[in-house]
Amino acid sequence: MSSASAIAPSSNDPIGYAYAVAGAILFSTKGIFIKLAYGMGVSSEMLLSLRMLVALPVYLVILLTIIRRGDKSVAALRPGVVLASMAIGILGYYLSSYLDFLGLNFVTAQYERLVLFTYPFFVLLLGIAFFGDRMVWGVVPAMLVSYAGLLVIFGWNLATDPDGIVIGTLLVLGSAITFALYQHLAKRQMLLIGAGLFTCIGMSTAAVCAIVQNLVLVGPGSYLVLTPEIWACGLALGVFGTVLPSFLMNAGMARIGARATASTAAFGPVVTIVIAVIVLAEPFTLYHGIGTGLVLLGSVLFTQAERRARNAFK
Repeated sequence: MSSASAIAPSSNDPIGYAYAVAGAILFSTKGIFIKLAYGMGVSSEMLLSLRMLVALPVYLVILLTIIRRGDKSVAALRPGVVLASMAIGILGYYLSSYLDFLGLNFVTAQYERLVLFTYPFFVLLLGIAFFGDRMVWGVVPAMLVSYAGLLVIFGWNLATDPDGIVIGTLLVLGSAITFALYQHLAKRQMLLIGAGLFTCIGMSTAAVCAIVQNLVLVGPGSYLVLTPEIWACGLALGVFGTVLPSFLMNAGMARIGARATASTAAFGPVVTIVIAVIVLAEPFTLYHGIGTGLVLLGSVLFTQAERRARNAFK
């Protein structure tokens, strides 16, 4: 057991918050690396496969370590459980990521991050519709505030550069919805086999899907003609936008708990916006400022309303 997981969660642990904030910041670089790679002419399928080529060995090593160590969770690895974990991993780590990568062909990195930032709303709605969760009416105003912010930026894009904004928004929303569904299904699998084992199975399966997809579409020789710059983007995306932040977020969660870790997520869109403006020269107008502020405000109000409702139901 790691030192992080051995520590009881505490909301007053500065190291835990540092891990969580660092993870949120690194996750926010994903869209930047993707947009840089797209500027070099790489396809969504190729870039996703490069990301997974970097991540796959890491998760396979962890998976083998868990199995060799003989953790209690390994005893629960019946065929049905493994297949379910693989299917859920494909949903959350392959399909959701693929939709996001496709959407970034049409929208800016900062707008994509803000759209994805609303996925907790879909977690709530899907929970009510399919998993028997209670409706929390107090969060509705918060959801309206956030989507009003997205509407401001969407309207600005529609007026100034409408090409692809609708399809791009729908693709990123599809990514957010599928990831929200993944959260519900993954939570149930983690109760059976643990978070580490489930994550390794799900991520490894998704990685194989992404790599096979690219091999079928363009063949193995396609990797040989990539420039060093594209390989560098793929490596950075895999290490700094996938593997490293996932471990930092888990370490933070072990020290301060899931709720406190989630509260650090607001750093993501802010960092994405700053980097996108500086590195990608994306525009940031008054409309972007108003829209971003509304999205972040709605997220804060949503978290507060959900916490009050959760405490009231106890």
